[in-house]
Amino acid sequence: MSNNELTNNGAAFPRLDAFIPPEMAAKAEEIGVKKATIGWRNTLMLAVLAGAFIALGAVFATTVATGAGGVLPFGVTKLLVGLVFCLGLILVVVAGAELFTGNNLIIMAWADRRITTFQVLRNWALVYVGNFIGSILTVVLMFLSKQYTFGGGAVGLTALNIAHGKTSLDFVQAIALGIMCNALVCLAVWLCFSARTTTDKILSIIFPISAFVAAGFEHSVANMYFIPMGLFIKMFAPASFWQAIGKSAADYANLTWGNFFFANLLPVTIGNIIGGAVMVGLVYWFIYIRKPKVNPFVTSSK
Repeated sequence: MSNNELTNNGAAFPRLDAFIPPEMAAKAEEIGVKKATIGWRNTLMLAVLAGAFIALGAVFATTVATGAGGVLPFGVTKLLVGLVFCLGLILVVVAGAELFTGNNLIIMAWADRRITTFQVLRNWALVYVGNFIGSILTVVLMFLSKQYTFGGGAVGLTALNIAHGKTSLDFVQAIALGIMCNALVCLAVWLCFSARTTTDKILSIIFPISAFVAAGFEHSVANMYFIPMGLFIKMFAPASFWQAIGKSAADYANLTWGNFFFANLLPVTIGNIIGGAVMVGLVYWFIYIRKPKVNPFVTSSK
């Protein structure tokens, strides 16, 4: 009988209690090994899905944020936006997909020498590219849907303001916001390793993800949707849209492709790696998996 089963008058039934942290660490390591050894085609396709899933959460968040700031207090608006953005990671975890920020945790398997540095970098590179493809495809589809014109152009105005704000960050600020973001994202994934049911996973995701969004932290994959969506609107929206919102493209001077890649995506990605791989992955590896060195000068007594 496996450790995951209990007995009741000789009959076996699954355990319902959550995994405890040492078990979570072992599970995280095994999952890291599996992720690092998946074929590149499946890895890329799962990453495209994850990019689309996170983009769907961003679409939901943008829509809910529209108009809420003029009615609700700042903190309440941010809370609501954070709650709906959880859709993205719930889809990734429950439906199954490969997300760059969450995959920072495969560093635990690397630290235990179960996978190589090449395998880690290969996974991160494939997943990052796949996430970008999925996000951009969602941007194209959403732009063609003209959903940004809904509410008299209010949805598009919100998208522009979000994108412009993200491309106006200082480099160091973006790194710091990226660190805090992925610490929370990877803690959400870490908590999912304790789960035995879909409900457990969803509840594990809600609060860490809501917290990072509400606090204004920066997620590289989410920004692969938020910023290009603003850029598409700035570049291709018709004159009627600008008339409806009372703005012009010149009002969004910092919203450029160069600022997207170098002022936001680059520093945020660096911060995400530090926050996820170092502050969560390596810390939990050190606590629960690391094999302590034996002091050769200490002998056991008989």
